[in-house]
This record gives sequence, structure tokens and C-alpha cells, in this order.
Amino acid sequence: YRCTGYRLPTEAEWERAARGGTQTAFFNGQITDTGCDDPKLDSAGWYCGNADDRTHAVGTKAAAHAYGLYDVHGNVWEWVWDTYREDYEALSQTDPVNSSTGSVRVARGGSFGYDARVCRAANRDGYDPGTRILLGLRLSRSID
Repeated sequence: YRCTGYRLPTEAEWERAARGGTQTAFFNGQITDTGCDDPKLDSAGWYCGNADDRTHAVGTKAAAHAYGLYDVHGNVWEWVWDTYREDYEALSQTDPVNSSTGSVRVARGGSFGYDARVCRAANRDGYDPGTRILLGLRLSRSID
């Protein structure tokens, strides 16, 4: 991940960007309903409560968050750099970087078919790259 140019963000970078400068479950506030009826997520992302079981065009929710990003909660899972580890929480919590080796990769952000609990900024899951699932990505840029 230490390259010049574009790359996938690390898990820590993705989460920091998804939170948009906040410490809450969603960039626009705390989770109030872990199922399919959360008013904060309803205004910020596509999930089981409002997506009608399909993806939606990026940027069609109320507004971008403080960092200018849309749809970081829900819509489609997003790949990140790291491989999946069960003990992620045990890593250093200041910019933890996980290995880039291994077959199971991390996806963040939840998806249109998932509940609010899964779409919060801290949630993570692991998928084999060969899994048939709707996945997207955001690019990061290294400048050194």
C-alpha cells in the first residue's frame, strides 16, 4: 500500500473517511435502530430499509458528508487493502495496517440488502475474491 499513485485504502483509512470527521456509527449521527428502520441511515445510505433490494446511483442521497463522500454506508460493500483477520481489534488502533497476503479480503460499508448494524462505519467482513457479491471500491492516493 506504500506506493506512489492510486490504491485501495487500508481499513483504517476507509473507516476514517467513512466517518467524515465524526465518531458516530454513521457520519450523520448515532445508530438508533439496528434493523431496517434507522432514520439516520435512511438519510445517508441505501440499506434494507429503503433500497428496494437493489443498488442505487451514487450521490442520490441527501448530501455528501464533511469530506465530500457519498454512499459510504450501504449501497455496495467496498474492498479495502487489508486481508481479513478476526483479531483486527487487537491491532494498534492508530492506523493499523493488516497484511496484504491471504485469500480472504476485507470489505467495508455494508450493502443495500443489509440492516443498519452492518452498514455502520465500524463494521467489517471478509470475502474471498472469488465470491459472487456486489462489491465496489474507492481509490486512495499516496503522494510520497
